[in-house]
Amino acid sequence: MLRKIYIFIFSFLIVIGLVVGILFKEWIWGPNVKKDLKSYELYIPTGSSYKDVLKELKDDRWLKNYASFRFVARMMQYNNEKVPPGKYVLEPGMSNRGLISKIRAGKQTMVNITFNNVRFKENLAGKIANYIEEDSLNIVGLLQNQEFCQVRGLDTNTIMTLFIPNTYEFYWNTSALQLVRGMEKEHAKFWKAMDRMQKADSLGLTKEEVFTLASIVEKETLVNDERPEVAAVYLNRLKKGMLLQADPTVVYAVGDFSLRRVLNKHLKIDSPYNTYVYSGLPPGPICMPDIGTIDAVLNPNNHNYIYFCAKPNGGGRHAFAKTLRGHMKNARAYQSWLKSRNIR
Repeated sequence: MLRKIYIFIFSFLIVIGLVVGILFKEWIWGPNVKKDLKSYELYIPTGSSYKDVLKELKDDRWLKNYASFRFVARMMQYNNEKVPPGKYVLEPGMSNRGLISKIRAGKQTMVNITFNNVRFKENLAGKIANYIEEDSLNIVGLLQNQEFCQVRGLDTNTIMTLFIPNTYEFYWNTSALQLVRGMEKEHAKFWKAMDRMQKADSLGLTKEEVFTLASIVEKETLVNDERPEVAAVYLNRLKKGMLLQADPTVVYAVGDFSLRRVLNKHLKIDSPYNTYVYSGLPPGPICMPDIGTIDAVLNPNNHNYIYFCAKPNGGGRHAFAKTLRGHMKNARAYQSWLKSRNIR
């Protein structure tokens, strides 16, 4: 009888051991991230603690068994560690061990940062801050720091030329300084490609000057295939020492971007960005030109035009002229067209 009792107890313990072992294995290696999700993006801010991660996981209810996660975390001694910040993608069916190992190793997923068509540093910083943890004010503060810009051979007007419009990969917890350093590397790659630097040298322009001229061409043209033509006009003017007289720079100087027509009173604005008053290029870009416009400046058409104005009913196209007389003829035709349609 006693022997039977011992056998029963021993068998019972074996069963309990097997159950605990299976449960233990399931808690460690079994799926715990809910499978009905496509993916879950876990954002861990800089300075977060293990408790913060627990709260995030618990509040969002992405785990099937919250208690099992805490158990495995204690077993793996994860609960005593500093938590690497970042963006982590939790795959459906991921185990506690896999999740903890991923976060512990800092295997975060990069984010795509896209920016284009901005005028000011504040706009740029705001766009970037939508993608990463860093505050836009910190980004702007760095870009407005004269000493920081000078170290890079730039100033607070030309620092924007570092940012070639495109989509870039960064970590979510990238700092403002890391962002600029990353953009410096991308900037160098851009100018090494397609002989861009050599083309700028052949035009007698720096990278910053090409970017600035491209920003003017961008705002002056509505039709992409006209950009090499318009770029050549401005390059011809620069070679002759003529004023650029670019209306978009006047609009930038005035600061009213709803302005539809530049009037004589606007042409007298005293600003280094007013190319009707100051010769040469303005101190910096008036917008962020796209890559196609930058390449249009680097690959201008070969012509002798130094004037252009809008074509009557030209759908945004321009009439070009080599002489002032020819230009005035084109301008009168355009003014007559406006008058005939009572457009002021």
